[in-house]
Amino acid sequence: YQPQRRFSPSGDERDVRDVVKALLSAKAPVIWAGQGVIYAEAWAELKDLAELLQVPVMSSLNGKGAFPENHALALGTANGFSRPKTVDHFLSKADLVFGIGTSFTCSKFICPIPKGKTIAQVTLEESDISKDYATSYGVIGDAKAVISQMITEVKKRLGENGRRGEGAVAAEVRAVKSDFLKEWMPRLTSEKTPISPYRVIWELMQVVNPQKTVVTHDSGCPRDQLVPFYETVVPHGYIGWGKSTPLGSSLGLIMGAKLARTEWLAVNVMGEAAFGMVGMDFETAVRNQIPILTILMNNGVMGGYTKKQPIATELFGIHRLSGHYTKVAEALGGYGERIEKVADLKQALQRAIKVTESGKPALLE
Repeated sequence: YQPQRRFSPSGDERDVRDVVKALLSAKAPVIWAGQGVIYAEAWAELKDLAELLQVPVMSSLNGKGAFPENHALALGTANGFSRPKTVDHFLSKADLVFGIGTSFTCSKFICPIPKGKTIAQVTLEESDISKDYATSYGVIGDAKAVISQMITEVKKRLGENGRRGEGAVAAEVRAVKSDFLKEWMPRLTSEKTPISPYRVIWELMQVVNPQKTVVTHDSGCPRDQLVPFYETVVPHGYIGWGKSTPLGSSLGLIMGAKLARTEWLAVNVMGEAAFGMVGMDFETAVRNQIPILTILMNNGVMGGYTKKQPIATELFGIHRLSGHYTKVAEALGGYGERIEKVADLKQALQRAIKVTESGKPALLE
């Protein structure tokens, strides 16, 4: 394989000045970071720009990780089906939505932008401009190059430190985030049986080192349960696959991620329906010694199909699932453990992580 040289075209200087002027004039701007920030490796520049301007940052599903979600200005991920309260709060009050490295595509998998907002956009793809939303300010260029231009322009106008030190926006983010977590903490820390999927995600967050962990999920409920709460704090700490729903994709993705970052913990969260589509490929991880950790949420159903296919549901029970997937993982040569009590969650996660560190893939059901 011959690595190709990466080209980083800069934006038109007049367009850059116009976007910066709009950002500085806005009363409540919001930055929307897309996967273009990750492709351009522009995460350091994005953080610098947000701090200079004191503007909060949300990400798309594919852009999750472009901005550290434990940062004081982080709003989380603008998923279409589920998202933290911070996203809706700041998006609803925004007068300017500034997208970097995003196509601003309208999709049920993406939080819609409310009507009446001024849109500014930085994209490498010219056809993204005004594709689904009318763009008032557009810059064609590589995210890293354009953000660097913007930082220079902001410093010309505001001085070297910009608006750093002004804590009003960060305080508002903290207050809304605190309110959101307070509302959801009963589920995240639930002691009830059967185990809440939110409790599983909460325990996972407490056990892993997010600086050296890559996480992905399958489509459907695992995506919508994990995304609002799991904080991605480093680029590539999360694999987003955006506007699609192929069940089982997470298994192959996480194997690829582990091969790319062998020293990182690699975790995929999926349901039993997703495992039912691709589960035999767990043997691929065993045979090739790819030590992934698969967390399988087994609730006995494939969600969302009773209303869509009521006759087939009534006659054939197409939504009902059964099986003991731990035994499948063991039969394929991996480590398997079935957890039915909340009190066993933390230790089971710790055991499974140790198994992966020994070079063996693990499945927790």
